[in-house]
Amino acid sequence: MYNAFFGFRESPFNLSPDPSFFYRSPQHEEALANLIYGVQSRKGFIVLTGEVGTGKTTMLECLRDFLETQRIEFAFVFNSRITPDQFFEMIAYDLDLRCNRTSKTEVLFALNSLLIQQANEGRTTVLIVDEAHNLDWEVLEEIRLLGNLENRRGKLLQIIISGQPELDRKLEAPNLRQLKQRIVLRCNLHPFTEEQTVEYIGTRLEKAGMPRQTVFTPDIMAELHLRTQGIPRVINAVCDNLLLTCFASEQHVATLDMLEEVCKDMRLEWPGRRTRRAYAAEAYDQQPPVYGRGD
Repeated sequence: MYNAFFGFRESPFNLSPDPSFFYRSPQHEEALANLIYGVQSRKGFIVLTGEVGTGKTTMLECLRDFLETQRIEFAFVFNSRITPDQFFEMIAYDLDLRCNRTSKTEVLFALNSLLIQQANEGRTTVLIVDEAHNLDWEVLEEIRLLGNLENRRGKLLQIIISGQPELDRKLEAPNLRQLKQRIVLRCNLHPFTEEQTVEYIGTRLEKAGMPRQTVFTPDIMAELHLRTQGIPRVINAVCDNLLLTCFASEQHVATLDMLEEVCKDMRLEWPGRRTRRAYAAEAYDQQPPVYGRGD
């Protein structure tokens, strides 16, 4: 809606994970390099964790792009609220296994045949599981068992499990200690620093068609970082709403009042924020006392 007003070629702050807008912060660059290294070196198990909205799915999309360019076979399980049977069925569909996909036994035979064929050709296969913190214990155990498929040159199946910090806590459970021991690489994503938030916003605006952004002043950037806590998904949502508010007001520069309105509409909370109750209490304390006749 506001793209023509600002001269954008496309919306700069879409919430969907788009590798073309990937901001290569040092931590994201390192995490992606580790994922690629783990796959190429046939390390077996790799874990990617991070708080909600820190860019895990975008990282996986970038990895998928890499795998496709390298013609590496992979399965991507994105719905983690599944049973073991559904888990194997999803793998069979993604890898196009020629078997009865509702039979775990047939899927395992077909998968093993594919992995051996790939290994004989000097290639590997990848399994990516997103939102893995929601997986049932039984599915996690099946994933561990898949990691046992190997030959002398390394693991036949490279397994990447991604999830929120609850995944790390789940892997500490005594019944998953065998899976935990098999994890060779761990990547963790954190919220941006203020400097990275500024670079992130500038990068997305530049890729959308505004090489020298003038919409957000340094003061607005600092306040925006504070209120979003440096979480990319929240930054996108706030910036998108700010651009829409600017468009509606026919202004090309965002103001603090606009940011205040957007944060109020989004029900944002951040450290140091004064709630409506705090304002009301302060106003009450500042009122002069009212004395009755008996005082």
